[in-house]
Amino acid sequence: MSELMKTVKISSSGLRAQSERMRVLSENIANASSAPISPNADPYRRKTITFANVLDKTIDARTVRVKRIGSDQGDFPRRFEPGHPAADAAGYVKYPNVNSLIEAMDLREATRSYEANLAVIENAKAMMNRTIDMLRN
Repeated sequence: MSELMKTVKISSSGLRAQSERMRVLSENIANASSAPISPNADPYRRKTITFANVLDKTIDARTVRVKRIGSDQGDFPRRFEPGHPAADAAGYVKYPNVNSLIEAMDLREATRSYEANLAVIENAKAMMNRTIDMLRN
């Protein structure tokens, strides 16, 4: 396998990992304000994602993969809303432990990482095409 094809495979693993990261972040953002429907139920718990580098023996290089999708065990913020169906006896409602601003910043970072991996693939493809054109002439 050529070095350029190895480059494409490595960057493709980055695309997959960042795609999964964006999915998790979008789920967190979508559920940031969703309260439970009863006082005894917990609200949505923020998800976290962990990556691992893995040796791909077919190309003898390190690639990235999702190691684990976990749950943030932080406390749920509580708001005083005595009329809410999920309010406890003291009138407080638990909300998801998601900070939309942090999730949005993480999403911006994930998007940039995705775009960087895509740029590497596009450059490798262009170099392969130029090499083929040179060999034809």
